[in-house]
Amino acid sequence: MIKATLEKVINEDMAEIWQILKPDERRAVAENLQIHNFKKNQLIYAEGEQPEYLWVLLKGKVKKTKEGVGGRVQIIRLIRPVQYFGYRAFFAEEPYVSSALAFEPSTLGAIPLTLVKSLIDQNIQLAWFFIHELSHNLGGSDTRIVNLTQKHIRGRLAEALIVLLDNYGYEDDNCTLKIYMAREDLANLSNMTTSNAIRTLSTFVTEKILLVDGRRIKIINEPQLRKISKFG
Repeated sequence: MIKATLEKVINEDMAEIWQILKPDERRAVAENLQIHNFKKNQLIYAEGEQPEYLWVLLKGKVKKTKEGVGGRVQIIRLIRPVQYFGYRAFFAEEPYVSSALAFEPSTLGAIPLTLVKSLIDQNIQLAWFFIHELSHNLGGSDTRIVNLTQKHIRGRLAEALIVLLDNYGYEDDNCTLKIYMAREDLANLSNMTTSNAIRTLSTFVTEKILLVDGRRIKIINEPQLRKISKFG
């Protein structure tokens, strides 16, 4: 069972990196790859810890968070399959500046970062892979900072919902978001208080942009939601 899981991870989930590696490098990754299962809201790593692993999300959903003023938590990034994370701090030679938690039961692969460094030292294509990933993430972070600080509440919540849609998509009905979030998480993703998130969500329901049933959110007017996100 474990061998079959590893083969699937290597051949399918990690195909992008796998194609870059040479045969002996692939062997080293296969021998050191670990599979971990996390429960809902379980901590993967914490702010202030020393980075040890390159993480790859294989199944499920992961959120990266950072504690702000007064202990308030901000969701700074969402991870979807198959994305790599947890390596920036290692490259910067510093502790983690954020935490990572499972949004739902999730399966992750872990590769020791000391091995990753060794591979990068001998494989320029792998180095460029991580440069591309870091550059893409930095650009996304810059955009998020501007949006979260300059948009009004409606625009911030609309953008958060679009981020969820773009990351995780719809259920089979093509309108229900494929992630069920607590109002507090939605507020933390939108940079607002939970009460403001609840009120704004109710306003979107009144305007027939959304339907809400507990943690299930249906987007019934996606063009209007994207318009509010863009100009809000």
